Amino acid sequence: MKLDKEIVSTAFERFKNLKILVVGDVILDRYVFGKVERISPEAPVPIVEVQREEFRLGGAGNVASNLSTLGVKTYLVGITGEDSGRNIIKDLLKESNVQDLTVQDPSRPTTQKVRVISMSQQLIRIDREERKPPEGKVLKKILENLDLDVDGIILSDYAKGVVCEEVVKAVRSKGKFYSIDPRPQNAHLYKGADLMTPNEKEAKQMYSADSLEELGWGLKKELNLKTLTITLGPKGIALFDKEFNLYPARARQVYDVTGAGDTVIAVLTACVLSGFDWDIACELANVCAGIVVSKLGTASPTYEEVIQYVEEVLERKEI
Repeated sequence: MKLDKEIVSTAFERFKNLKILVVGDVILDRYVFGKVERISPEAPVPIVEVQREEFRLGGAGNVASNLSTLGVKTYLVGITGEDSGRNIIKDLLKESNVQDLTVQDPSRPTTQKVRVISMSQQLIRIDREERKPPEGKVLKKILENLDLDVDGIILSDYAKGVVCEEVVKAVRSKGKFYSIDPRPQNAHLYKGADLMTPNEKEAKQMYSADSLEELGWGLKKELNLKTLTITLGPKGIALFDKEFNLYPARARQVYDVTGAGDTVIAVLTACVLSGFDWDIACELANVCAGIVVSKLGTASPTYEEVIQYVEEVLERKEI
């Protein structure tokens, strides 16, 4: 079965009935836009004259924002520091209509990625972070905040520490559908997940194979996953469920791939929890990813954008 406007409308209606919890590493994405007209006399580097700044939700925050834009009632558990970044994240979550269950940890800064951009070109990225698992009162509060009545859970692992053994064990004990956007160094934590969504590079770091099919089936078996998807960038999404299927990408133009994986796991999880089969889930995930990669930075696809996108693709007879 292929996508059409009726299926998209039905999907977004069903999404409104869902409650999904996102657990993971919350990141504050800060974009500094400016112009470069001269080189510094102090060193051979460009001088950026700042014109404006933007803040967006990144990491697990972007997954939550995507879900909320789809219409899902969304909860977010993660860690922030005791600083101005925390206040910005809390404001962004409120704007995105995400239920804020983040925990403050005074021993670390709010994870922040600062991107300096001129003429649509990223000049440098500055990261402020501390990678360590939560402990003590912070871990206890995170585990308490997981005690929710939801339809499913997404673990958004950016290897900053939130997705640790205690948290994964608690999520697994809920008996709910849970999906994982992984980081290879934590592969041992993912065994038995309902869905895992690595990109091709991450999958290859977790399992050595000579072909895509061997990679997918081997990784699925090794981690005892119920379903595995591997995102392939411009080649689309590879699905390993009962069978292997490849779903072509739907991007009109690729401007920035930041956050595309967050969109994919949000859409796949919402679709499956809404009763759609994997064909529909992967097709819709490709369409939504195609929308966000045409924008700068992390972004969420709206219902109107998805409908317009599907109409355009149908006109070209690609779906």
